[in-house]
Amino acid sequence: MLSGELLSQAKAIADQATKKADEYSGVLGSVQSLIVENFGQPGLYAAYIAIAVFILFVASRLAKITFSTIKYLVIPSVALAFLGSYFVPFSFPALLPVTVTVCSLFLLFRG
Repeated sequence: MLSGELLSQAKAIADQATKKADEYSGVLGSVQSLIVENFGQPGLYAAYIAIAVFILFVASRLAKITFSTIKYLVIPSVALAFLGSYFVPFSFPALLPVTVTVCSLFLLFRG
C-alpha cells in the first residue's frame, strides 16, 4: 500500500512538473515570436547571444565565489583549527567555529 501511495504521489508531481513546463514553454514561445516580429531573425540571434553571455557571466561569478570560499575560508579555517588543536588545550571541533569566523571576516573584508 505504501508503494502505491508513493507511486500516486510521484505521478502527481510529474503531472504538475509537466504543466509548469508547458506553461513556461508557452511564455518562451510568445517572447520568441514577439522578438521575431519586432526585430526579425537577427534580433532573435542577438537575444540568444545576450542570454548566453548573461548565463556565462553569472556562472563565472558563482565559480569565482566558490573558489574564493574554498581558498580563503575552508582550507585556512580547517588548517588553523588543526594547528591550533596542537598548541592550545582545545579540541579541533571546539576551535573550528572560531577559525571559520575569523576566516569569514577575512574573506568579507578582502572582498
